[in-house]
Amino acid sequence: MSFGSRVRAAMAQRGPLCLGIDPHPELLTAWGLPVSADGVAKFSDICVEAFAGFAIVKPQVAFFEAYGSAGFVVLERTIARLREAGVLVLADAKRGDIGSTMAAYAQAWAGESPLAADAVTASPYLGFGSLQPLLDVAAAHGRGVFVLAATSNPEGASVQRALTGERTVAQTIVDDVAAANAAGDGSVGVVVGATLTEVPDLSQLGGPVLLPGVGAQGGRPDALAGLGGARPGTLLPAVSREVLRAGPDVAAVRAAGEKLRDAVAYLA
Repeated sequence: MSFGSRVRAAMAQRGPLCLGIDPHPELLTAWGLPVSADGVAKFSDICVEAFAGFAIVKPQVAFFEAYGSAGFVVLERTIARLREAGVLVLADAKRGDIGSTMAAYAQAWAGESPLAADAVTASPYLGFGSLQPLLDVAAAHGRGVFVLAATSNPEGASVQRALTGERTVAQTIVDDVAAANAAGDGSVGVVVGATLTEVPDLSQLGGPVLLPGVGAQGGRPDALAGLGGARPGTLLPAVSREVLRAGPDVAAVRAAGEKLRDAVAYLA
């Protein structure tokens, strides 16, 4: 099955919520774990156990990468264990480059590499066409790509809300993704900040919309329905800190995740 088919089925059956694994040093310390690759491994093991049975989980690659090769070993194991548990995995790597370098990133995150997950985030701000190697490799392997469109960081607005003709740059990204989905199976999504008050038109996207920033960052679960004109069943709220701060107890982390899943169940 394509990623588009898998993620739609997972969201419908297990709820439209993406849970983050973000082993930030402050969280490691709060959980009584060492700020090291071993601490990240223990943190990730707790998350894998707590998140079994949810639709999709998003490891934040940077927090593993910070520990070099030892961190990547932990990430590879975490991805494998989540997939063994039947959970879709979205690697939050935000890769973006051109030519042969983009092609190499594509093989790493969407090919046959141990790092390859069910989907990966990518940055289109070297031009949407620069992502074509990644889109091609992902499609060939039944994987998905979530393309940054409208992010919640203040610095992003100067680029993303700039006009190109009559459309914002963010809207051109959404429209390019829609065109890719029109020729495919809805396996290409976009990333739109859940805290934004001004979002692109998502009505013709044809793929999932990842909405980071729910909970501790200010995104309200009850305010997401119909965001940007998105079609029912396509919105995928993402939450990390709101759930992770309940740790390190596995049951408490799971309960926090279930609470958020219940809060966004109406989006399914």
